[in-house]
Amino acid sequence: MTKIEFNTMVLRQAGSLRSYALHFTHDADDANDLVQDTMLKAITYYNKFKEGTNLKGWLYTIMKNTFINNYRRFVKMSTFVTKSEEISSANLVFSSTKNQGEAKFIMDDIKRSLDKLPGEYYIPFTMYFEGHKYHEIADHLAIPIGTVKTRIHVARKLLKKNLKSYDNGIKKPVYAMED
Repeated sequence: MTKIEFNTMVLRQAGSLRSYALHFTHDADDANDLVQDTMLKAITYYNKFKEGTNLKGWLYTIMKNTFINNYRRFVKMSTFVTKSEEISSANLVFSSTKNQGEAKFIMDDIKRSLDKLPGEYYIPFTMYFEGHKYHEIADHLAIPIGTVKTRIHVARKLLKKNLKSYDNGIKKPVYAMED
């Protein structure tokens, strides 16, 4: 069989291929694209067709495999690419990059907030933050442990109030909530 004869036989199957493609795509334009892809592959690889076998079955197999491969490619691309006009704030956090400038601004704000703390709260809080135990802080400052705990608690509250702009609105677990 010559290539021209084969091409003619493939073109005669276009009608039945179109109805089969609609079964997969449920859309006329997508079905026409699938038929075109199938016919192009069949004509390109005509030397793989064994004369005397079922041409329609061979074309249906090509179409089914083409549809499955296109679907897999679409699903794979859809998981990596956001196609919406507006990116949600949740996705924006993941898509943006963080840089040292942003971290410097945050650290400057934290330092300013710490500097605003009165000395009676600043010293116990920073010692606790550096890893000292309550009893060590109490011994160093010569005050009761209860007072140390209260001052650290008040310092946290003041810092939380001063750094409210960094509260991202995410609810914290019950065990981590402050009074």
